[in-house]
Amino acid sequence: MFPTAKKNRVFEESEELQIEHHFIGGVYAKRMILKAGSSINSHKHNFDHMSILASGVVMVTVDKQIKSYAAPALIQIKAEKAHKIAAITECHWYCIHATDIVDPELIDESLVVEEENAI
Repeated sequence: MFPTAKKNRVFEESEELQIEHHFIGGVYAKRMILKAGSSINSHKHNFDHMSILASGVVMVTVDKQIKSYAAPALIQIKAEKAHKIAAITECHWYCIHATDIVDPELIDESLVVEEENAI
């Protein structure tokens, strides 16, 4: 497991959030294990991407619209849409991105736009 970029506050690894980085052929998958009651801060991307809920139940807020998902689920997040993930139960969540970056220290800096006002 690699540390996340220190400049980015959206994905801070803790007891409630474990992160793994996977890079294969121009595709990046960030695996996040969230404990029940924990969440990923509001953020957005400049492009569409998909997320996979492999296990658990989450509430996903996209531009102030809340929807619940139970695994297994594939969720599309549109470009420029602020989104937040809240774990109802322990869950395994994957964010999938197309990128040529293969350095865990640089990946969030290039893919994530932090939101000033959290949703």
